[in-house]
Amino acid sequence: MTWKTFPYPDQAYSYAGAALQENWGRLHRGDCEPFPDDPKVQDAWRSYHAGDFGKAVEAGLACGLAGYNAANKAATIYASYLETDDDRKRHLLMEVAQRCEEQQQKSPKVVNAWYLHAFALGRYSQSISVVKALAQGLGGKIKHSLTRALELEPRHADAHIALGAYHAEVIDKVGALVGGITYGVKKDAGKALLEAALKLNPDSAITRIEYANALVMMFGKAGMKDAERLYQAAAECRPMDAMERLDVEAAKAEVAD
Repeated sequence: MTWKTFPYPDQAYSYAGAALQENWGRLHRGDCEPFPDDPKVQDAWRSYHAGDFGKAVEAGLACGLAGYNAANKAATIYASYLETDDDRKRHLLMEVAQRCEEQQQKSPKVVNAWYLHAFALGRYSQSISVVKALAQGLGGKIKHSLTRALELEPRHADAHIALGAYHAEVIDKVGALVGGITYGVKKDAGKALLEAALKLNPDSAITRIEYANALVMMFGKAGMKDAERLYQAAAECRPMDAMERLDVEAAKAEVAD
């Protein structure tokens, strides 16, 4: 497969040598990924942060289970932002979900085996339509994996974001009443999860973007002003790596519209 090139290469996203560990806490504040012992897994993460997503996937998979999180995150971010072929995008996301399920069986306490499973299935659901995904039972799988991730790591900001977005997406598609009865989602719960994510990871553009989207989905026009403020703040965030740069550029495009 030919991987599309990251469109905003920047030397600032290259964390050679000791720089990776020195910046690890900030780079992984959202996903609470522990710093890897294996130098080859470290290199897979270096490729991921620099935006060489294809190399990160290949290097991560070459390390076996220890490299799955690097490979899976790289594949999911790539599919979400850079892959324009819908079939290829969905294939990549389902591959991630399947690898995460293998990980969950073999290493059930690895928090990002659960988070990335939900993240990949969430993006897949958006690709095929959330209504269709709910009918296929994917909603329950996403909620279960995010709940498990937060049980294992209550400070996982990205899992808070994803679960808050889940509440919003379901309410947006089936309504608050049906959503509450059938899927156990609530506007207040969704908002509280996103607020918690912002406190846990205050420098994050994606937290603000997802929070803004959720406010509009759950509260319509009443959430619009806060959503615009959040998008503006996201556009002003300083990206530390390729993924954060993609988030900031997405926010800038939204503000420009």
